[in-house]
Amino acid sequence: MNERSFYKVAMGKGEQTRQAILDEAFSMASRIGVGALSIGVLAERTRMSKSGLFAHFGSKEELQLAVLRESQARFAEVVLRPALRLPRGLGRLRAMVINWLDWTRAVNLPGGCVINAAALEFDDQPGPLRDEVRNSLLALRRTLAETVAKAVETGELRPDIDIEQFVFELNGIYQATQQNRRLFSDPDADRRALAAFDRLVRDHAVIQQKE
Repeated sequence: MNERSFYKVAMGKGEQTRQAILDEAFSMASRIGVGALSIGVLAERTRMSKSGLFAHFGSKEELQLAVLRESQARFAEVVLRPALRLPRGLGRLRAMVINWLDWTRAVNLPGGCVINAAALEFDDQPGPLRDEVRNSLLALRRTLAETVAKAVETGELRPDIDIEQFVFELNGIYQATQQNRRLFSDPDADRRALAAFDRLVRDHAVIQQKE
């Protein structure tokens, strides 16, 4: 039993109902976007009353924030935690990148990453939703930067590496992969992504001196 299954078993009935609603909202957000989520739309989809949904989510914005936080929690569970269990260094970084590239398929998101789509929805709309998305992506950047720094400490990457630039390029690889995979149905998207990652690592790897 994984951590999430155990958590659901341990929840009370009210919490289980809330989680079931959130599961449906999370899946819907992947297809229609966080901005299109509403109590009314979700009530129709779950065949619950609006008043019943309001008991769990007091407003449309509260529901949307809950979905964004659910996305962060699932991302941490599927992408970050498995990689962080590995020894620090390039092996951990590579595992994190592979998990990241594959995570929407791992959690069966039909329309792609909720946070990634929300970043486009709310990038120019100040408020709690934009703040939540921004903080989520900043936290991911910090985790990636820390993972890269550990690979410097292990002597696998050069000490003069520009870590922020490295993470910037990692994010570019992810964005290009999603576009090629989803918009262009490119069967080679994953292979190209890993080739780009390996080239990025080679460009910053410590050159082993021959004895």
